[in-house]
Amino acid sequence: MCHQTVSLAARHLEANGISTVIMGCAKDIVELCGVPRLLFSDFPLGNSAGRPFDVESQAQTLELALRVLESAPGARTTVQSPLRWSEDAAWKRDYLDLTKLSPETIAERKKEFDEVKSIARAKREAS
Repeated sequence: MCHQTVSLAARHLEANGISTVIMGCAKDIVELCGVPRLLFSDFPLGNSAGRPFDVESQAQTLELALRVLESAPGARTTVQSPLRWSEDAAWKRDYLDLTKLSPETIAERKKEFDEVKSIARAKREAS
C-alpha cells in the first residue's frame, strides 16, 4: 500500500481520536506527511511488516510497533527497527536490479510470485 496514503489516513484517524503507528519502509515520505508514530524498517518497499515468509521477523515487527504505539514520547516519533534485511547493505543497490539476474532466475521468481498470488486469491475467495 502507498506510504503516503496510509500516512494521510493515519493523520485523519489521529485527528478523530484513534491512535496509530505506521510500519513503513519509506521514512522520508512518512515523516514528510507528519504522522505521530512511525516504526521504520530499513527493508525494501513492500516489506514493512517483516521479511516475507519469516513469521519471527513479522512477529518482532508487530511487537515493536505495539511498543511504539504505547510508549511514543511525543508527536512525530520515529523508531528504527533493529531488524536488518541483510548484513550487507549492498541489497539497497542490487534489490530489484534485473540486470544482475539470469533469465532462468527471473522466470523462477515469477513462477513463485504467481503461486503466492494464486494462494492468496484462493484464500480471499474462500472467505
